[in-house]
Amino acid sequence: MNRIIIIGLGAGELEQLSVGTYRKIKEAETLIARTDQHPAVAELRAEGVELASFDEIYERNDTFENVYEEIVAELLRMSAESPVTYVVPGHPLVAERTVQLLIEKEMSGEAHLEIVGGNSFLDPIFAALCIDPIEGFQLLDGTDLKRDDVIMKQHILIGQVYDEFIASEVKLVLMEKYAYDHPVTIVTAAGSSDEQLRTVPLYELDRETSINNLTTVYVPPVLDREERLKEWSTFREIIAALRAPDGCPWDREQTHETLKRYLVEEAHELLEAIDQEDDHGIIEELGDVLLQVFLHAQIGEDDGFFAMEDILESIGSKMIRRHPHVFGEVDVENSDEVLQNWQDIKKSEKPVSDSLLNGQERSGSSLLTAYNYQKEAAKVGFDWPDIQGAFDKFEEEWAEFRQEVEEGTSKTQIDELGDVLFTLVNLARFLKISPEEAMIHANQKFRSRFSFVEQQVKEGSGKFSDYSLEELESFWQQAKGRGTK
Repeated sequence: MNRIIIIGLGAGELEQLSVGTYRKIKEAETLIARTDQHPAVAELRAEGVELASFDEIYERNDTFENVYEEIVAELLRMSAESPVTYVVPGHPLVAERTVQLLIEKEMSGEAHLEIVGGNSFLDPIFAALCIDPIEGFQLLDGTDLKRDDVIMKQHILIGQVYDEFIASEVKLVLMEKYAYDHPVTIVTAAGSSDEQLRTVPLYELDRETSINNLTTVYVPPVLDREERLKEWSTFREIIAALRAPDGCPWDREQTHETLKRYLVEEAHELLEAIDQEDDHGIIEELGDVLLQVFLHAQIGEDDGFFAMEDILESIGSKMIRRHPHVFGEVDVENSDEVLQNWQDIKKSEKPVSDSLLNGQERSGSSLLTAYNYQKEAAKVGFDWPDIQGAFDKFEEEWAEFRQEVEEGTSKTQIDELGDVLFTLVNLARFLKISPEEAMIHANQKFRSRFSFVEQQVKEGSGKFSDYSLEELESFWQQAKGRGTK
């Protein structure tokens, strides 16, 4: 069995090691360090201890994961002949990826490990920074730092910040959430005689020359709500405060029913910003849509029926379930196959219904309801073979409507106009155009052009009654000519 003894060198000099740990190192037949970049390694060599390292593996690999995997492979090869003592900085089980990989090898029966403790770098760092970890802290890996890992209300310790390149990557990630001048402290060789602490603004993090293998970056918590608005949890706090007993009277009065019209309005305003290719407008309108989602979630939580976590679980599980080509073993060649899989999975999830049209109504839009009805009917073959059939049907319904306008009653005219609109929706479906979006665009276009007409009237006599229809139409044509949408 490949026997590997793993020893932690602690956070500083050799004298900080326990007597038992020191003896194990001195008694080792084959001794190798993950890196030379630790003060205890130089001291051991000064005492005549033969000690190799894996530093050359770092030099010939482009990623840290490759480095760690090659170190583990080499340790397994070496230990196949005789036991190997492997020394690592700090404590073997704190921020030491190679040890975690070795534990996986032991679990699969490829190695036998003996792990000997050493002081981790955490205790001396807590002491150096005078912080209490019970307040909440995170230990994150600088070589694999992601924005969503960071919780701004907690003390953040970022290890493995070996050099300026990693420091630069860490800085860029942190600046996605923190202010550019948020103070960060660079802690080097904590707990040793060479301990150094230097606090700099975040934007200067990668400009420091003191960064090395013993560096940890400390980011203090942000307690002011307005300085952590880029976090989801902060927005949730805001909505909860609005709905609290001492919050906003209007927000407290809202229900799912009263908020319905606002969601529709905000969605339309978002579509308008998208049509105008207004990035700042899109940001603002997406925020307004998100506000509606959070309000409904908070109402659900206040009423004791559901919370935001239930919403996230529902949509997250649906996305995983309906994308087996991403999260499973299914292969697809194009988006058509993706859509077919989606529909098949969706159908299997739904209970058997008496009608294909059940669940297709959209209370806020008769256009979308008509679109959904026709789409579901088409899936079972109840459809024209091509768009010409839809055009012919439109002509038929239009003629019937014209006849009712001349001869019919208000009731029959409503009935025939509905048929005309229904056939127009069918044409939109054949052309893969959203009738709702088309109607929104038409309304926006009319408003823009009519506003131009109003402006011309104001600059003239100021009264519509002073202008003939032909003159007003002339203004309208000018608006069209100016490219007014």
